[in-house]
Order: sequence, then structure tokens, then C-alpha cells
Amino acid sequence: MTKIKKKVTILLVIAALIAVIPLFTLRGAEFGGSDDAGSKTVSQITGKKYKPWFKPVMETWIGGELPGEVESLLFCVQTGIGVGVIAFFMGRLVERNKKENKQIKND
Repeated sequence: MTKIKKKVTILLVIAALIAVIPLFTLRGAEFGGSDDAGSKTVSQITGKKYKPWFKPVMETWIGGELPGEVESLLFCVQTGIGVGVIAFFMGRLVERNKKENKQIKND
């Protein structure tokens, strides 16, 4: 086996372990959002139940709580927009560096 094939095999095994181990170690775990954790912490510190200052804008528009699928969709759209902006600016920086390096070589 070549060096590259060994590295690829080891990395694939590590990736598989990363995917499988949490299935067994986190069985029965409950996951909550940061909003829930923050409100619990505020309640513990103040000794009173946390009351939000305002309702989310989307909930006031539709007159109730958003379904989980819609929240996930909006989060994914927001993530996609953020990644697009970051990728755009990183691409601009790479192209600027290429142009600068090309000018230095030509001079």
C-alpha cells in the first residue's frame, strides 16, 4: 500500500468513527437551543422566571409560533447567504493576490 492510500484509509476510518461514536455515547441525550439555556441561567441568577422583552417578528406576522421546518429553512437560508458573502470576499482576496503576484513577476 502506498503512503497516500494509507493516509486516505486512516482518514476514512477516523471519519467513520466520528460519525458512529456519538450514536452510542449520546443515547438519550436532550439537546436544547441557546435561547433555552440562556433563559434558564437568567432564572437561576435572578430567582424569577425569565420573561422575554418582545415577541419575535415572524411570530407576530403569522400570529403564532413558526413550525420547526420553517425555522430550519430560515436558518439554512441565513447560513447560505453568510457562506456566499464570505466565499465572495475570499475569492476577491485570492484574485487580488494572484494579480499582485503576476505584476511583481512581470516587473
